[in-house]
Amino acid sequence: MDARISKMTEVESRPANNLLRRLSQADYALLAPHVTVENSAASQLLYSPGDDVQVVHFPCGPALATFLVPNEDGRDVETILVGREGAVGGIVSEGFLPAYTRICVKFGGPFARVHVAKLEAAKLRSASLRNIFARYADCMLAQIFQSTACNAIHSIEQRTAKWILAAMERTGDEDSVPLTHEQLATLLGVGRSYASRVLQSFKAERILDTRRGSILVRNRDGLRLRACLCNDAVKMHFEEVLRGVYPTEEREAS
Repeated sequence: MDARISKMTEVESRPANNLLRRLSQADYALLAPHVTVENSAASQLLYSPGDDVQVVHFPCGPALATFLVPNEDGRDVETILVGREGAVGGIVSEGFLPAYTRICVKFGGPFARVHVAKLEAAKLRSASLRNIFARYADCMLAQIFQSTACNAIHSIEQRTAKWILAAMERTGDEDSVPLTHEQLATLLGVGRSYASRVLQSFKAERILDTRRGSILVRNRDGLRLRACLCNDAVKMHFEEVLRGVYPTEEREAS
């Protein structure tokens, strides 16, 4: 019992990132001397296309990062969100490689950071550490696949509901998301007026409300009914490949 309590205390002393907390004590000890934690503000740029990826960023607590793909018309389209279940930048690469997308902070908060060279050195010393990060890369790829399919076949309303639920799970907030109409439009790849009409329809059904800079959820069950099942598919894959890493309501409540 004492050993179990000691292990729980050791894990809880790490940054509030589920991927880092999933590591064994021995594997985390390889990274611990090189981990720094700093707060990052919303919209802070982590990488631009072509940048050398030198640092791995682990969102902690309510922080979220987002991948944005630039298009020829000058618009950026958001693809996936990464919260405390994962990391961005240099997950599986060996050595410095150029970033393909823009990666920005979506919701501000603490980020743990490790230099890519330090992570690669730790991977060379531990097969289990390599395995954890390879499994996470698989989960991230599944999320990208699911996002591609979702954008192709599901309505804007379904995608809006899915995204808000996913953001709430990752941030741990039970009833709000710090999101503007403009940010929602960018996320969905539509005009601001279209995004506003979608929110108005949810407001008319008393599912959502809005205030400056935030979306408030009034009826979470109603929001689930309007969402597609893409986020559930991603969570299921996380549970099969890397159990205990993706945040869920049940786990937060336990």
